[in-house]
Amino acid sequence: MSRTRRVLAGALLTGLALLTGASAAAADDASPSPSASGDASGPTEAGTTFRTATAIQQGETATAGASTGDYLYWVFPADAGQRATVTAKVTLPESAARHGAQTWQVDVYDGLRRRQACMYGKQTGTAATDAATVELTCVLRTVRANAEPWANDPLPGSYYVRLTVVGLAQADLGLPVHTEVEVNSKDQGGSADVDGTLSKPLVPGVSSAEQASDDGTDASAEPVALAGEPDDGWSSGWWTSRWLWTAGGGVLAALAGVFGYSATRGRGRPHHVPPGA
Repeated sequence: MSRTRRVLAGALLTGLALLTGASAAAADDASPSPSASGDASGPTEAGTTFRTATAIQQGETATAGASTGDYLYWVFPADAGQRATVTAKVTLPESAARHGAQTWQVDVYDGLRRRQACMYGKQTGTAATDAATVELTCVLRTVRANAEPWANDPLPGSYYVRLTVVGLAQADLGLPVHTEVEVNSKDQGGSADVDGTLSKPLVPGVSSAEQASDDGTDASAEPVALAGEPDDGWSSGWWTSRWLWTAGGGVLAALAGVFGYSATRGRGRPHHVPPGA
């Protein structure tokens, strides 16, 4: 009996070790990927509308020269489970050429051009007359694999970054500025998983290109997806770290049941009790 309990106890400890290792692996997966290190250089221009937004990948640093008052647009892909952080830096003209403080703002829109709220970060920043730069940050909500039609949850697909000045002296319009934009993300793991997936990511032009391909026409003549897709492709949507927790929990429950049965069933009929008593 004691030997059986020792074997079952060892099996329980082994199951706990496996489950702990799975959670550690999931935590490692949730760390930023090497592609999101920010070391890669990106495009050196920016679009001026949604349709002409410059495509960038996560981890790239996009730069652009512009005039104060321009609307600058970039677009990047974000997949399910990612929490993207957009950072922007504006290098202002010499203070002697400016006539007052400037207020800059960064906004993010999804593939349906719905404005996405920032969880936290400095989305709007004001630079004093003698300031050389202004830095902005927007941390988005975690991208969900699926959502209700009425919800405004972020979904897999393209995301637009818009950078512009929202407050300045009229005489400062048109002054040259230099901008830098970078997007990084962190995988949130199984804690952000939901049931269901989108049939297609919200990427502009993807439906037109597929329809052209089905019709036998040249898909290259149709609008193409501006932001492309992540380097490792869009997630399939069926695998999550929750499978590890489910499997580990099932094993532990089975072992606990066997251990409980062996501990409560006793040794059977005592030897001193006669048969049929």
